[in-house]
Amino acid sequence: MEESYFNLSEWLNIAARWIHVFAGIMWVGATYFFTWLDGRFSELSAPSANEKNPDHHVWMVHSGGFYLVDKQKKPTLMPSKLHWFKWEAMITWLSGVALLIIVYYMGGLMVDENMNETTPMVAGVATLLLAWPVYDFLWKSRLAQNQTIGVVISYLVLVGVIYMLTHLMDGRAAYMHVGAMMGTLMLLNVWMRILPAQRKMVAALNEGKEPDLMLGERAKMRSKHNTFMAVPVVFIMISNHYPVTSYGDEWNWVILSVLILVGWGAAKIIRRA
Repeated sequence: MEESYFNLSEWLNIAARWIHVFAGIMWVGATYFFTWLDGRFSELSAPSANEKNPDHHVWMVHSGGFYLVDKQKKPTLMPSKLHWFKWEAMITWLSGVALLIIVYYMGGLMVDENMNETTPMVAGVATLLLAWPVYDFLWKSRLAQNQTIGVVISYLVLVGVIYMLTHLMDGRAAYMHVGAMMGTLMLLNVWMRILPAQRKMVAALNEGKEPDLMLGERAKMRSKHNTFMAVPVVFIMISNHYPVTSYGDEWNWVILSVLILVGWGAAKIIRRA
């Protein structure tokens, strides 16, 4: 009879992974649902839609219930309870960081037998800490006023990070750190840019003032960024099952760089669907 024992690391790994995947489904699902909903309201704003739907409501059915949804850029009705979508993002990120620590920093998967452990760990932590200041500075600068220029610069910087990490640590660890970096940007977009803007608009309404609609536009731009980052992040999450065609290849940095573009293309199609 085989000896059974309690493997704490294994149980922590599966618990964190279970939470991470499920919370991620809720986060990405909510993000794309509201993206879809916004797309339907954009269609309703066209002059040709006025005859069919003069009230500009989106009518939906799900699980036996019918839903009539209205969009207000400047709310005229303040209900007693306002629903926020934020904890899905935080739980996804926290469980992801827990996995990164358990599997890579404590699990010995940061490097192969020919690498020193210290440099990859420093590079990994530095990437997670520095990504937000660089990204946030870029997208608040004049350069990003032209979104095409902002996207090109962001992509070139991202490719540089991918190249650096794949040459400093094991390919699988590098892929996961790129995913963790983009997941961190997505979380901070929610908590540092989207939610504060929304709170300021709600506070203005509660005080009987006109809300600054520019805050909403800026928050919407960061939400848009999250929809584009989500698709490559999901690929990275599943890439550890396919070492031959992804992180284990000699050209792993090129493969990931190209697949990020593919993910962005897919996100663009989904956003218009």
